[in-house]
Amino acid sequence: MLNYLWAGMILVGILFASFTGRMPDITNAALDSSKEAVTLCITMIGVMSFWVGLMEIATKAGIVKIASRKIRPLIRFLFPNLPDGHPAAAHITTNIIANVLGLGWAATPAGLRAMEELEKLEEGRRKGLFTGPVRKRGIASNEMCTFLIINISSLQLIPVNVIAFRSQYGSVNPAAIVGPGIVATAVSTIVAVIYCKMMDGKRRT
Repeated sequence: MLNYLWAGMILVGILFASFTGRMPDITNAALDSSKEAVTLCITMIGVMSFWVGLMEIATKAGIVKIASRKIRPLIRFLFPNLPDGHPAAAHITTNIIANVLGLGWAATPAGLRAMEELEKLEEGRRKGLFTGPVRKRGIASNEMCTFLIINISSLQLIPVNVIAFRSQYGSVNPAAIVGPGIVATAVSTIVAVIYCKMMDGKRRT
């Protein structure tokens, strides 16, 4: 669907430029944008390599493990039907920590593994190996929906991507976004948690 959407937008832009005599502008914009895209990618590679490296150091130093124990009550609150010691909990914890630190790209692999483990949990429920509400195949479980919403609305203490974008485009103070970012993501996370709990209550009734 997105492929059709982008193709349609490009086609409309080219047709509009043809009828208004602005084809040179389209050509120049395409060349300039290509150059900016490459420059931005190089900048983002450096920034993300730095933060992902710090995340790896924190993991090997045991900091992530300690943080995981600290937020275990939060995981139990958000996912009350998740069995103790289930592999999905570790991946969910890693994903949340990476998102809080603003490492969205580093959080993606953990998020994918968490979804895989949650799917295995659903299969186990269908076979009677785990307790909890059983959904039909093709329907996301409560845990999947909650994890997806929390992942999207995640609190961010250091919005690395936005800081990198602001730095790339000449912001005088790229880190000025940290304060507003914390407030905005904190509000979105609170709303997400409330929504998940309300919907979870409706599913149980």
